[in-house]
Parts: sequence; C-alpha cells; structure tokens
Amino acid sequence: MAKKQRTREAAARRRREQQGRVDWQHHLHRRRPLLLQPREERCVSCTTFNILAPIYKRMESENCRESQHRAYWFSRNEKIIDRLLADYSSIICLQEVWLGNDELVNMYEKRLGDANYSLLKLARTNNRGDGLLTAVHKTYFHVLNYRELLFNDFGDRVAQLLHVESAMPFWQNRSNSCVQQQSLIVNTHLLFPHDHSLSIVRLKQVYKILQYIEAYQEEHKLGPMPIILCGDWNGSKRGQVYKFLRSQGFVSSYDTAHQYSDSEEDAHKWVSHRNHRGNICGVDFIWLLNPNKSRKPLKSSWNEAVFGIIKYLLLQVASLSEENAFAFLKADSCDDHITYSSFCQALCQLGMIHPDRLNSEETEDLWSEADRDRNGVVDYKEFQCIWSPTCCSQQEEDDTEIDISDGSLVRFEANNEAFGFTVKEAVLFPPEVEKGMWPENYSLSDHAPLTVVFSPLRMPRSARTPRTP
Repeated sequence: MAKKQRTREAAARRRREQQGRVDWQHHLHRRRPLLLQPREERCVSCTTFNILAPIYKRMESENCRESQHRAYWFSRNEKIIDRLLADYSSIICLQEVWLGNDELVNMYEKRLGDANYSLLKLARTNNRGDGLLTAVHKTYFHVLNYRELLFNDFGDRVAQLLHVESAMPFWQNRSNSCVQQQSLIVNTHLLFPHDHSLSIVRLKQVYKILQYIEAYQEEHKLGPMPIILCGDWNGSKRGQVYKFLRSQGFVSSYDTAHQYSDSEEDAHKWVSHRNHRGNICGVDFIWLLNPNKSRKPLKSSWNEAVFGIIKYLLLQVASLSEENAFAFLKADSCDDHITYSSFCQALCQLGMIHPDRLNSEETEDLWSEADRDRNGVVDYKEFQCIWSPTCCSQQEEDDTEIDISDGSLVRFEANNEAFGFTVKEAVLFPPEVEKGMWPENYSLSDHAPLTVVFSPLRMPRSARTPRTP
C-alpha cells in the first residue's frame, strides 16, 4: 500500500515538474528578445539564483532530505543548468550550491565550462556543505582578480568579490582610446533571521562587504567603476539592510526596471522566495551602484541602520512608546539623560552586544553618534535625533560635491569620462512571483531566479580632491 502511495506521489510530482517546464518554455519564448539583447546591443546580463542545496530540501512525502535520493537532486539540478544555459547570462551568481558533493560540482563545472564560463567556488566555513558559485562568461568579461571574504560568524557565511573587465570595449572616447570598462561583482548569501536579534548580524555582514570593497579599491588604487551586488539577502525591502544599501547609493535593479519605489505600498509587488515557514517574500536582489552616485559616509550609514534596528526592537518587539524607550535607555539614571553605561546595558538587554553583533569599538562609535554635543550624556533632544533622524536638521549637499567615507570630496569633471550601467530589463521566474504570488507547481527551488540586463552608459568620471579645512 505504501509503495502504491509513493508511486502515485512520484507521478504527481512528475506532472508538476512537466507543467513547470511548459510554463518556463512559454516564459522563455515571451522573454526571448530580452535574452538576446546582450549579444545584439553590447548589453551584459546577470543572474542570481539560490538553487536550494539538496542537503536542505525537505521531501514532500518522506521524512528525509533530497540529498538522500540521487535521482531527485540530479534531475532537478540538470533542469537548473538547462535554465541557466537558456538565459545565457554574462555573469551567474548561485547560492546554496552543494559543494560537498563532487558529482554535483562536476555537473556544473562540465556543463557551464563547456558553455565558455569560468567558474569560481567558495564553500561556507566549518564544513556546512554548501556555498557560492560564480560563473563568468568569457565572451563578455575577463576576471582580473578574485577575493574571498569569510565573515567567520556563527552563520558561517561568505562572499565572493570579482574584479572584472569587459572582454570587448563598449566604446571609445574622443581621443580614440578605450574607456575603462571594469566592474566589481559580489556574490553572497546572508544569514537567515531566525529571530529579531539576528537582524544586526545580517546588517554587519553587508557592512563588512562594503568595507572590504572600499579597502580593495584603495589597495589597488582603482578609479570609479560600477559595483554590482548579487545574492540571497534573506531580508525584504522593509528591512534595515535594504535601507542601508539605499543610503549608500545602491539601487535594486528589479525595482528600478519596474519603476517601483521604496514605499510600503510597493514592498509587496513581487516575491522571490517561499521559506521553510511557508512565508513568501522578496529577498533576492541584484544591487547596482554607479560611479557618479551620491553616497553617505559608510560609517554614518552603518550607525543610522543600527539605530534603526534598535528603534524596531524597542517599538515593535518590546512595544515601547518614544517616552518609554527613552526611559528604557537611561535605565536607573537619576538625571533626565542617557549615560554610556545605561546605553550599553540596554543594548545587552536587546541582545545586541556580542562579537558577531556589536563589539566595543562599534558600540563606542554609536555612542559618539548619539552624543552630538560631546558632553558625555544623551539628553531627550539628542535621543529624538536617533528616534526620528529626519526631524534633525541636515546640512544641504552641494550638487557638485559628494561627501564620501574617507574625508575627501568628489567633484565631477566634464572632460573625464567613466562608464556605468543603466538597468534595461529585469525578470523573475516563474511569472507569478512578479505579481506577488508563489505557484504550487514550481519545483526547481524555493527561490526564483532573477535576471537583469544592463546597458553601458557614459557618465562623468569622479575625481577626488582634498577636503578644504
């Protein structure tokens, strides 16, 4: 009886997969002009896809993981590669690749390698079994340098940094020489927020990525160039990671292509993931930062995002009003202000003081940001600037000068060109996810692949000049 039941379930699963293939072929045919654009118009494309490692995929009918059934994981990954090859993206960023299984790794290396891709792999630390794989199509890009970033936190997360150059020049400048056509590409998979206190860990992982990029650019004395961040960010548009990256000048390529704003109303227009709790959300992003984009100082953006998490924990989790939040932060202080000691005590109670979360130096930086008049305490007016930063007056920015993190200014020089990208198109599959729904017959992963087509764009090149005293 059990055998017949398994046979029926297997047949049903095959029917669902067949329907999924039909849907994909229809979607692919409908989007064919998009997928051909990189070849026809010197555009480049990028795909990010969390392919759900078999060691994590739960079987619907059996109390086990897919990794115990070779036929299932082999077939599913064959179909994933079929899709990737059909998309023909210039750069492919995959997460949750089962790097602990040689047969699966060889499958990707063989088929993508035969299609003229260079592959770079990075396993998560502490033998987690899965990791990242980035494939670069040699027709479009050469890999100039490659770095691996190990966060060394309890989530064992990692990131890949690729410094690439276009294989063919997009254009020539007035002096008939090729414009610099280099980019930085990041592939990562952030920690899943199992509880509210882990939001700071995800934010810190992104902070480390941006710090590493700045250090790499400084080390190699790189000029302005576009930066593309790909991956599974395990957080939606409503979270602090999204706001943090936006404050650094990054744009969500999918939202840009579809003209969606940062508003709450547009936060649920699309989804890309159904998690193990059954919730659907948009967590897969391809972020773009162009070299002429205005950016806040990195540390200021970080502090602002951390205060945002503190406010969320006090307001949403602890259900405190603004007045009660101030009382919570000043603890037993007799005077009507927050001391450094009470501030640290409050952060400990919120679960934010930890080597993987906030260390002592970062806590001191937060305090310096809060104590605006440098008198050693934070009064209620200063607290309001933490609670509602927009209510505090901000110095207006000069349109021709952009404050950046190393204390210098960026000036745009009309006679000096750089290149960036515009977002030409962005597609999620299956098409239902673009409408905020998750189809039951989609079985390739618990994530939707996101493909973005970029078009090269001339723009003023930024040149740094010393800040005047």
